[in-house]
Amino acid sequence: MTDRTPLTDDHRTIAKLIKGVRIAMLTTAEANGRLVSRPMTTQDVEFDGDIWFIAERDSELATQIAAGNTEVNVAYAGSSSWVSVSGKARLVDDRTKLREEWNRFTEAFFEGGPENPNNVLLLVEGDTAEFWDSPGGKVTQLANLAKSLVKKEPVDGENRIVEL
Repeated sequence: MTDRTPLTDDHRTIAKLIKGVRIAMLTTAEANGRLVSRPMTTQDVEFDGDIWFIAERDSELATQIAAGNTEVNVAYAGSSSWVSVSGKARLVDDRTKLREEWNRFTEAFFEGGPENPNNVLLLVEGDTAEFWDSPGGKVTQLANLAKSLVKKEPVDGENRIVEL
């Protein structure tokens, strides 16, 4: 963890929204600048903006991070909320933490368990996050959309950019 701004209700809202979505899209930049997005399973979200993933050390993703292409974006899309986190990624060799984060879902995607030296933690330290949160479920969202079209007003919901 790095030094962060004091935690606010917005930080807690972001963590809550992220925890509600299991799969994120992690975007990295290749050496030539081309952006590449890939689905990743979120292992843990800390309220200060740190997001943990597991990757394979010999993957293109880990190679990009190890080569210094550390600027990333992590995007989450829920049924009524969205979060975009921008920050820096780094590989973390910590077998104890890897064991803590390992679960049956992880096992479906990675061979050899947490003792396999090819499995490594990937930490994204978020700098900023933007979130959009619409109230209620699908029925409420449709009602808000209809109301907004009739009244010619924006749809109800929250949207903020938060420094992490």
